[in-house]
Amino acid sequence: MRVLVRRLCEMGNANKELAARNDQVFIGTYTRYPAAMVKGAGCRLTDAEGKEYLDFLAGIAVCGLGHCHPAVTAAICRQAGELTHVSNLYYTEPQTELAELLTAHSFADRVFLANSGAEANEAAIKLARIWAGENRYEIISLTGSFHGRTMATVAATGQVKFQKGFEPMPEGFCHAPFGDLASLESMITDQTCAILCEPLQGEGGVRPLDRDYLQGLRRFCDKYDLLLIFDEIQTGMGRTGTLFAYEQLGIVPDIMTLAKALGNGLPIGAMLTTKRIAAAFTPGSHASTFGGNPVASAAAVATMKVMLADGFLAEVRAKGQYLHDQLQLLAARFPALATKVRGLGLIQGLVLTEAGVEKGGAIVSRMFEKGCLINFAGNVALRFLPPLIVSREEIDQMIQLLAEVLGDI
Repeated sequence: MRVLVRRLCEMGNANKELAARNDQVFIGTYTRYPAAMVKGAGCRLTDAEGKEYLDFLAGIAVCGLGHCHPAVTAAICRQAGELTHVSNLYYTEPQTELAELLTAHSFADRVFLANSGAEANEAAIKLARIWAGENRYEIISLTGSFHGRTMATVAATGQVKFQKGFEPMPEGFCHAPFGDLASLESMITDQTCAILCEPLQGEGGVRPLDRDYLQGLRRFCDKYDLLLIFDEIQTGMGRTGTLFAYEQLGIVPDIMTLAKALGNGLPIGAMLTTKRIAAAFTPGSHASTFGGNPVASAAAVATMKVMLADGFLAEVRAKGQYLHDQLQLLAARFPALATKVRGLGLIQGLVLTEAGVEKGGAIVSRMFEKGCLINFAGNVALRFLPPLIVSREEIDQMIQLLAEVLGDI
């Protein structure tokens, strides 16, 4: 009994001890919750003290198949035992198979593999500029957008809070008002080479762009000989109920960027485009040491095969509608805190009232305490990004916990 009591006391301090060690050696760029995650399975995480969490954040839309999906785990282990890295001076089977899958199931003919979403967007920015030629370098993105943390991608990001302190920003980026076609067209000049946007702004507060607006962007690009770049780093890989969001919007971009759920947890990004546009890149014009790493590529191949199986994406759409409907019922139940629900598939946002916004951080913290992970996006909406394998029962469990928290507040 004494041994059991001692072990339980030791476990009770495990989260604090790891946090203290971490804080002694890491630069303070993150505000972390007081939990050290040690294990994951499906839609559940377990911390160092044995507490279980229902994960409706999925590593911020990364673990689309949930934690430690058996098919992905098997692919990682198998590839790690065969070949981990040889550089892009040589061909490898996993990255070739991944590129074949991506082109077979999208508008694209050509793929560039990187390690992250920011790197994929950097590649897209460079490709657009070199394709357009001399003196055409400006890229128009949207207010509220988020495209990464590198200097170029943070300059493309339409949120000043991410740029503050890093000025001056690289030139060649401007931001059009969200959803205003006339304003955007007025910003097009002889120096413009591309329009960059997310079909749905995730960090901006789960804000989908209207289909008519996106079709207007396509018309502008055709009219003024510009490239339309879709940042599908968060919306791609099944999150919206189709493999890529553009498939349900009636618009085909010229360039598309992917990352997050592509490797189901392993770092990998991709830039997709057509053969005609890709020809602007030649050997030496762009590269990545680790891009398309065999292990990360093998994980991505396994992830894609699961998502492309019959019925998988249809079920994502059905569960996305179910989540939307349940959140809408909560909005009606707590009108002082929430107004409406918006999103596509299994990225949904509960938009808060002015009073609710003041409590947004507290709501997320209370949900954490109750063992459920969500976040607060754009200082306007609670964001829900469960693994695509989430069950309706797990959705019901999250809704019940959220109802308790909103009721208490």
